Amino acid sequence: MRPPEKRQQSPGQEALRVQKYDNCNNQGRPALERYTKMGEALKKTGRDIVYALCEWGENQPWKWGKTSGAQLWRTTGDISDSWSSMTGILDQQVGLESYAGPGGWNDPDMLEVGNGGMTDTEYRSHFALWSLMNAPLLAGNDISAMPDATKKILLNKDLIAVDQDWGGKQGHKVRDDGDAEVWAKPMADGSATVVLFNRGGSATTISSAAKEIGLGNSPDYRVRDLWTGAETESTGALRAGVASHGSAVFRVWPAKHADAAPFTTLSLQAPEYVTGDKSFDATLRLSNDGSTQVTAGKVHLGAPAGWKVQGNPDAAAPAVKPGTSWQHTWTLLPDSPTGTTVALTGKADYRTRSWGARSLTTAGGPTIVVTPPAGTSRLSKATWVYTENGWGPVERGTSNGENGSGDGHPITIAGTRYEDGLGVHAPSKIRFYLGAGCRTLTALAGLDDEASDVGSVKFSVVGDGKELASTDVLRRGTAAKSLQVPLNGVQVLDLVVTDGGDGNTWDHADWANPMLTC
Repeated sequence: MRPPEKRQQSPGQEALRVQKYDNCNNQGRPALERYTKMGEALKKTGRDIVYALCEWGENQPWKWGKTSGAQLWRTTGDISDSWSSMTGILDQQVGLESYAGPGGWNDPDMLEVGNGGMTDTEYRSHFALWSLMNAPLLAGNDISAMPDATKKILLNKDLIAVDQDWGGKQGHKVRDDGDAEVWAKPMADGSATVVLFNRGGSATTISSAAKEIGLGNSPDYRVRDLWTGAETESTGALRAGVASHGSAVFRVWPAKHADAAPFTTLSLQAPEYVTGDKSFDATLRLSNDGSTQVTAGKVHLGAPAGWKVQGNPDAAAPAVKPGTSWQHTWTLLPDSPTGTTVALTGKADYRTRSWGARSLTTAGGPTIVVTPPAGTSRLSKATWVYTENGWGPVERGTSNGENGSGDGHPITIAGTRYEDGLGVHAPSKIRFYLGAGCRTLTALAGLDDEASDVGSVKFSVVGDGKELASTDVLRRGTAAKSLQVPLNGVQVLDLVVTDGGDGNTWDHADWANPMLTC
């Protein structure tokens, strides 16, 4: 971000300072006592100082941070540059919105935007959700060497305005449908901001409504897309086709937007996973949530090399009346596919009464998966669909390591060394495609000996969204827990590790000797 301009100071005028006070080396003194004394000391200086309290949410500082004199208080452990860490911290903000407001703010830690551990799509979600929560927008990247994509995220004036809205009401989760979530924030001018957030592994359509986000008393609404700046009008419905790990962000006013084009959405529906030897169906849907008709529509589905669209990839859409949708389904046929995804694209050209010709685009498509081999095999050698890890990458054959960057050590649990396994850091998820062809998973689960005494984790084995097995909370020095899990009929297998309820510091977990029988 741009450095502040230098200004002449009047005699005796002091620049604003920030004092961050960590709870390190606290000698067992109560957090409230220590932070209150620091707050009193800072107040006595007579200077304008922003007091940032950091004890990682261990003593619920949102309940007492403001009374100790602080203006910011960290709500969780440290963030790292990973999807799992970011979403894990996001989840811990649910229910804290009532403790934030003018003069005192929840702090879910700095932004990781631009550091390289996530995609730009994931960074956009990160920035949008932190803005919605009134988080201190502290850029944690190298601001002297930002690519254009990072600049566009961090310098988005519309989202910064959401974060800095003078009303000071923190956004909150409105609805949770599993991988699809709706978050909203009331704004001081009577509008509301909504984030349609897709945590899933494939594109999906997420819908909300003005009434759901607190704006239910108007026949017409002005809708501004905070990523593109485009403005449309809606009769109340809000929807978007949202990419995997992406977010659609709208600011909505309960007022008619004169002569605006109708709020229209093009969304893509396709399976989350396909094998490279079978056909599958994909659907494009054109939805009109405005008050005027959409006409003369032409929709096109594009397929990548290695796949063919059966029949004509173009389809003519009739008039789409307000409050209705039109859709067309195509079959995709494999033709020597390569890569790991089927990158589909959709385009819709249409006309509106006031705005003439317009177009919409969308993209998405399934992941190409491979079924495991017959017999018994090491799961650590299998191809996974995707991973989420609280610190660095998932490691094959070693522990997570001290820096979470490929520096793992031999897997060791309670003094026993294992030559094979998967080293992770909570919160973590490893997803495998089984295709209903496997019978049993066996593994030994435990906290790695490289963790400190503060580490604690819980392991879960999840099949098609249902928990099949789990452990109690395990700590350093606890013997590995043996798991033998039936997998009959399971299409998708998730190995999940969560923290033991005390934050994820040093939560270095191991799936030792994981074996799959198919």
